Amino acid sequence: MPDSSATAVKRACDACHRRKVKCIGDGSRPCKNCTAAGLTCTYNAVPQKKGPKGSRAKVISELRETQRQSQLVAAQLHDLPPHSAPYLPRTGLISVEMITICVEYYFHHLYSTQPILHRIKVGETIGRMETDVEAYCLVLSLCAYMMIQPNLMLPASAFDGLEVAPQSSFQLGQILLQETGRVRKCYDYVENPTVWTVITSFFMFGSHFCLDKHNTAWFHLREATTLAQVLGMHEESAYHMADAVESSRRRRLYWLLFVTERAYALQKHRPLTLQATINLPTLDEDPSETVQLNGFIHLVNLFRPFDDTFVGLWNKAKTGCTTQYLAQLQQQLSDALPAYLNSTESQAVDLRCSQQWLRTMVWQLSISHGFLSSAAAENAMSFKFPIEVARDLLASAGQFSQQAMEVHGIGLIEKLFDVACTLTDVMSCVPYEQHTFEYGPRDYLNQLMSLISTLRGGQQRYTPLLLAKIRESMPSMPIPHYSSFPALSAHLTAEEIYDGSQDQSSGPESSDSTPFGSPPLSAPATFGFRDLEAARAPPPPPPPPTTISACFAPGMCGMEYADLTAASTPGQFFRELALHQYHPEERSVEYESDG
Repeated sequence: MPDSSATAVKRACDACHRRKVKCIGDGSRPCKNCTAAGLTCTYNAVPQKKGPKGSRAKVISELRETQRQSQLVAAQLHDLPPHSAPYLPRTGLISVEMITICVEYYFHHLYSTQPILHRIKVGETIGRMETDVEAYCLVLSLCAYMMIQPNLMLPASAFDGLEVAPQSSFQLGQILLQETGRVRKCYDYVENPTVWTVITSFFMFGSHFCLDKHNTAWFHLREATTLAQVLGMHEESAYHMADAVESSRRRRLYWLLFVTERAYALQKHRPLTLQATINLPTLDEDPSETVQLNGFIHLVNLFRPFDDTFVGLWNKAKTGCTTQYLAQLQQQLSDALPAYLNSTESQAVDLRCSQQWLRTMVWQLSISHGFLSSAAAENAMSFKFPIEVARDLLASAGQFSQQAMEVHGIGLIEKLFDVACTLTDVMSCVPYEQHTFEYGPRDYLNQLMSLISTLRGGQQRYTPLLLAKIRESMPSMPIPHYSSFPALSAHLTAEEIYDGSQDQSSGPESSDSTPFGSPPLSAPATFGFRDLEAARAPPPPPPPPTTISACFAPGMCGMEYADLTAASTPGQFFRELALHQYHPEERSVEYESDG
């Protein structure tokens, strides 16, 4: 029986067809003609209809040259360093002055909450931008992140000699973000990632998060956590290296991803990938960074209880939630931070606001499982707990400057928005009685509205959403236009806040900078809960009812919170809340349609 594989080949190989000679081969091995001529015997050409015979010109040399060039290119690509793939960076896009401004801003304002870069190593990375594609993408993603999240101001001189026209840093940041994505498509950063690769993905996540592109943001965050696992960063052995600075930055990067992933999982109902499998940073790894590391470790410990169990319950992927579990979690959050924080101001903002936001998230999970009671022994398991959360949050926020809060961008505003919406839900259904000279829920809501409308990015988007929420929950109450809300007393305008010439803290670093690249501290900063005690003491008279406080006049409802029973009218409301489980996505869409 003839061999089917041999009889299946009924056409000449590519070289014989090109030379117009009879091909002597069976398709499974080089034909005799190609072997004799030293050519590669292939069958890649698509057969075409026969046409008129052409001249039998010699083409062996042409075929040899074409194949030689192809093999040469392949060899050159194979011999390139792992991160020197051929790419074409866009010239005239960013200046040295822009890079310097962005790097300085990071180390002065974001380093304490995201201490993953080293100043000297960043300088070395900038010097390799023209020859190293990883360095190019890292620097561009860092600059894009700084321009988009805090929206820093760029002087006109920074655009001198560039091809791009002078524009806002927010617009330029998006151009840099697009350039980073374009260049990353030119090389395989997945197969051979580095720590730079992970940091670049993290910066791209942060930028897209601020742009409200949450599908893209989630992709890059998941990309960063996956690449970290590819590098073995979830294993303690990965940090046993001679370079102590590199080891410490890698460890901080892992825990930063750990915290970020948990915060995003709660905000957008996403699953987790990273676990607490390595040791925390230690305060003695760099004596000059004790303050920053102390705050960073507090942040990790704040999010550490939110493991697969909680996130699974939150995402309705697990069952078995108990009142005891949630009450214990609330107690952990209450005890997580000391009364006085030895940290930077921006860290204190993140810690205090995240603590109250997490208490709100646990309360929402409690209500979705029907565990709340007006007669609960723990206040955290009662219907009125969000009022206490709002009070504590505002007491903390009163200690911080507007600049320290705006550094955290949209992420902080979303947390304030969640707390305000939860407070609105409670006010709309829980009867209350508030005396004229007492601070109460209406004052807390007024202050939250004022705070959100004051922060950059809050008035344009979140204030209208919150007003729509109030209008929907309490339609009988007149609501003033959001532009009439008084701003918090700000010493600087938005332009001045992000102009280094107006703020000495954002000026050139002093000579006290450390070898580890940490920003200098004139003195250890301590941020306590002094205002909490003031909030619990007899309060001062409230401000005149010129804003939303006028909408919640005393005596509108006659029943105190303590008189609320399970049979009261709010029962149906809370059952509806449990059904929807406070999904941020559903809430935002609903508010936008109503507004």
